Amino acid sequence: MADLAERWEDNLKGPYYVDRNCIYCNLCMEIAPNNFKEADSGDHDIVYKQPENDEEIAQCKDAMEQCPVNAIGNDNI
Repeated sequence: MADLAERWEDNLKGPYYVDRNCIYCNLCMEIAPNNFKEADSGDHDIVYKQPENDEEIAQCKDAMEQCPVNAIGNDNI
């Protein structure tokens, strides 16, 4: 499970985030492109938009469950 204390600072504030375990595999961007993108530094993914509807919430949950290194967290769980 992702660690809130290891959250990348460039994530948009809110419940979903990517932590420093990210291996930049881009899977989250494929699953939830409206919410995840490459960080400006080019070495990890970030949440650039928190989910705003049921579809985006479901996609973010799916991305979190499929992340191979458990780098996506949701501090509202």
